[in-house]
Amino acid sequence: MAGFQGAIFDVDGVLVDSPHEAAWRESLRELMEGEWSDVRGRTTWTPDAFTSHVYQTEVSGKPRLAGARAALEHFHVPDVDARVEAYAERKQAMVVRLIEAGRFTAYDDALRLVIDVKESGLLLAAASSSKNAHLLLRRIRLDRFAAEHGIDAPSVTPGATLLDVFDVDVSGRDFPHGKPHPDMFLAAAAELGVEPAAALVVEDAPAGVQAAKAGGMAAIGIARADDADLLARAGADVVVTSLDQVDRAALRSGRLARTAPAEGGR
Repeated sequence: MAGFQGAIFDVDGVLVDSPHEAAWRESLRELMEGEWSDVRGRTTWTPDAFTSHVYQTEVSGKPRLAGARAALEHFHVPDVDARVEAYAERKQAMVVRLIEAGRFTAYDDALRLVIDVKESGLLLAAASSSKNAHLLLRRIRLDRFAAEHGIDAPSVTPGATLLDVFDVDVSGRDFPHGKPHPDMFLAAAAELGVEPAAALVVEDAPAGVQAAKAGGMAAIGIARADDADLLARAGADVVVTSLDQVDRAALRSGRLARTAPAEGGR
């Protein structure tokens, strides 16, 4: 692929319909209806207030403590400093339970794009703020997906999980700054051995798109939550509602472009 040498994928919301959003929402509900019920009337939180829009704009893409703080501040929960760790720990325990229970699915369009760019010769990196990303990736059998969809890809070997196809995984590491700072993506590019200008990032969160652009990288925004405008304003080079809409021919020539999905989803 002339122009691009590496592709960096966020995990939650890009590759996997993960339980993170549900875990953030439900763990806060448990706290507000339980041990924090005495301050509930002083907040703007209600059981229906933690919407997908709130998750995307305030929490998604951020490290756990930063996400917890952002949510509590959004709902004007008092004494944030004294509560943020308890919220983050409860969310973590809940998301692990949900992952172990299989409460997640991989996005077919994302798996097709991963296989396509791998087969085209790009190096791949996974880069998520979540420390649970590897738990998700190693539970997804990419070989079974390829077989079920009639995809013949030499890079997908028998027994291969989604984690196996990545050359680098920097997910869950403690970087000096989280998204929208580019530290994570710059580390991924460095470990792949590619210059930032030769890397493309696939993200679903505005903070992630901002991080990619701050690092001098191209960015594909995948709008799975009716947030195409947010991703475009964050600076995405192309915004799609399905990764099947990423123009493969343009990608092979080092450009990002959008095309209508072909019949049959490929």
